[in-house]
Amino acid sequence: MSRKAVAVHAPLTGTSNFDKDAWELYHVDVDRSEANNLAEQEPEKLQELIQVWFDEAAKNNVLPLDDRSAVEILGIERPTAEPPRDTYVYYPNTTCVPEGVAVNVRGRDYKILANVEIEDEDASGVIFAHGSRFGGHSLLVKDKKLYYVYNFLGIQPEQTFESNLELGPGVYTLGMEFDASGTGDNGEVLGSMKLYIDDQEVASGDMRTQSGKFTLSGDGLCIGYDSGDAVSQLYNTPGEFTGGKIQKVAVSVSGDSYESMEAAAKRMLKRQ
Repeated sequence: MSRKAVAVHAPLTGTSNFDKDAWELYHVDVDRSEANNLAEQEPEKLQELIQVWFDEAAKNNVLPLDDRSAVEILGIERPTAEPPRDTYVYYPNTTCVPEGVAVNVRGRDYKILANVEIEDEDASGVIFAHGSRFGGHSLLVKDKKLYYVYNFLGIQPEQTFESNLELGPGVYTLGMEFDASGTGDNGEVLGSMKLYIDDQEVASGDMRTQSGKFTLSGDGLCIGYDSGDAVSQLYNTPGEFTGGKIQKVAVSVSGDSYESMEAAAKRMLKRQ
């Protein structure tokens, strides 16, 4: 007579444990709906079938069982031929950079610094964008204001920071700084964000960031536009920057505290 041993396990949640899974036993010849659990009535048969399962798992290279959460798995850094750096510099008019080789800002302090010349008082568009509507962040100009948006897992409302000053024609260093201070209940990284026009702080506030990647494929890091899904509802893709020129955008993950936005920008861009 056929017996079937099964165990209910919640994968990728980070709350389950293979060693504590409760196994059940069913006589499927007469109980096709598996409504009558025979685990207590036939413990020896149950243990026999559990052992068969682990023997087959070993033969087929299933062991060891992986019970990491989805966030832990998605946060694993893949091997790359390029060693990690403290500073990454990106240029406009290039294709988007895949997340696997783009700067990693997850779980750490970071700064985004952009040297931008505004030629038209109605200049607008994306300066920097990374990710999609399901998670990402973007630095942009709209309605003469500088914005930084962090889209946390696509959860609304977006974390939006708007400058208290307007941008007119001129040459600027535009940027933001995130200072991580701890983690939340679900592994998200908590901290404070400051938005800058040159050396002047124009917005600030608390912010939470993802510990996992923004995307598995596509929707990489873009300068001067946003590919694929728009990171923010403030614009539609491609959201190209018009009315000015973006020289370079530097992203620092060194963890240094804010000194001088213009001085830091010059120092980082000279390295390239």
